[in-house]
Amino acid sequence: MNKILVGRLGLNTDDDVYRILVDRLWPRGVSKAGAPWDQWAKEVAPSTDLRQWYGHQAARYEEFRQAYWKELLAERHGHGLAQLWERWADQPIALVTASRVLETSHVPILRDFLFGMKP
Repeated sequence: MNKILVGRLGLNTDDDVYRILVDRLWPRGVSKAGAPWDQWAKEVAPSTDLRQWYGHQAARYEEFRQAYWKELLAERHGHGLAQLWERWADQPIALVTASRVLETSHVPILRDFLFGMKP
């Protein structure tokens, strides 16, 4: 199985790694023409309601993790996750985010979900 990297927008990767922005919102100050990633998969990001409730409050992280996992389970046969799994089967991927604190963002949860629920 190919590897999955996680990182912030400027993550340096090998040329064979396919970089996927997994945020619901387009990052401020980044033009779509010069975006440093190959795909934008906003449909796999947490719902707007969940994202706004969480607000990157560390005390809510475990509850956020559980709620986001439930959202992913509900969408596991959806187009967005299917595209991620297909790409990951072909080559290594990097899940990138604009979040300032990667460890308590949704990206490690998404990575764990992909590893745990691979088709």
